[in-house]
Amino acid sequence: MSKLEQLITELCPDGVEYTTFGEVCLPTSNVNWKKENGRYRYIDLTSVERKTGTISATETITADIAPSRAQKIVKTDDVIFGTTRPTLKRYCFIPKDYDGQICSTGYCVLRANKDVIIPRFIFHIVGASSFSNYVEANQKGSAYPAISDIEVKKFWFPLPPLPVQEEIVRILDNFTELTTELTTELTTELTARKKQYEYYRERLLTFGDEVPMVKLGDIASDIYRGAGIKRDEVANKGIPCVRYGEIYTSYDISFVECKSHTSESVVKTPKWFEHGDIIFAITGESIKEIAKSIAYLGDGKCMAGGDTVVLKHDQEPRYMSYALSTKTAQDQKSKGKVKSKVVHSSVPSLKEIIIPLPTYETQKKIADLLDKFHKLTNDISNGLPAEIEARQKQYEYYRDKLLTFPKAELEV
Repeated sequence: MSKLEQLITELCPDGVEYTTFGEVCLPTSNVNWKKENGRYRYIDLTSVERKTGTISATETITADIAPSRAQKIVKTDDVIFGTTRPTLKRYCFIPKDYDGQICSTGYCVLRANKDVIIPRFIFHIVGASSFSNYVEANQKGSAYPAISDIEVKKFWFPLPPLPVQEEIVRILDNFTELTTELTTELTTELTARKKQYEYYRERLLTFGDEVPMVKLGDIASDIYRGAGIKRDEVANKGIPCVRYGEIYTSYDISFVECKSHTSESVVKTPKWFEHGDIIFAITGESIKEIAKSIAYLGDGKCMAGGDTVVLKHDQEPRYMSYALSTKTAQDQKSKGKVKSKVVHSSVPSLKEIIIPLPTYETQKKIADLLDKFHKLTNDISNGLPAEIEARQKQYEYYRDKLLTFPKAELEV
């Protein structure tokens, strides 16, 4: 019998009590920038890494120019959770060197009452599938989904005795450390492979004066924006569709089948794309990624969601997608406008992007070569990316299993 099993047998053999964050977390305080002097590190919305759950960057902001959203004071061992897009569901644990710093009001600050709950136990609960599902069910808004602090603190979860919490935290922290070490090694190798791929992509797509440079607007037979498809209008069956966020998260260079479906009746003036079309995402979180584009290689007719742009043309679609993923093309895409931490592009901006345009036969040869290299490097079903994903899923499985308890029956 493991130590955890022994503790559960001794301390909570008949199940555990359930509680909410509101019941086990202490009140937090805000700062009035007008009354503060000096300079402060500010945990911005985009400072928390989605995958690692750590703070990756900070801004140093003078009180006189601090944004109104920078109000929440955090302390060591706090857990902060992103409550609004674009950082909905990002979370991290506040280390000692961030004690007393300021974070965006876009985070809910969860400060443990250490008499009843261990801070790292809160951290692991926030990462659990049950909490993620709760957020999905209770977020509001279609364009910018968010969940309020009040709703976050209503989340209902098991609260075992402190010794049981300590052992669960020890196991999960050790698992996290081992997973992180292995993932770091695999990611380093994958990064090297990707750099090699990018090097050859850039070389194959660099030409001399013999190849003309053309604007997308000059080779487009048509270019137009998609029409809005709300989150709650996406289904498992129906008309295939692509929403702009999926271009960043679910697709790469090209695709044959859509991940999502919807009903034609939900959009009054639907916009369509067909085989060979290029679809751009013209809203995003990052200037470095804005206007990511993908080529549709399927045979069916699909619907383009809002904040996308469809480019029709008579070139080799795979070549077009590769050419639009180069550093030179991305530098041109990155001239988008930033508004409220969200980056936007537009049809006029996309029309001005310049790419090299060799003959159709040369386009196909280049696309064939890059397809082979791309599959070797990026195929999620094989090799390093799949191994990284498997390790993460293994951790998530054991985390959810360790954080699941039967509910204790109240004595009458």
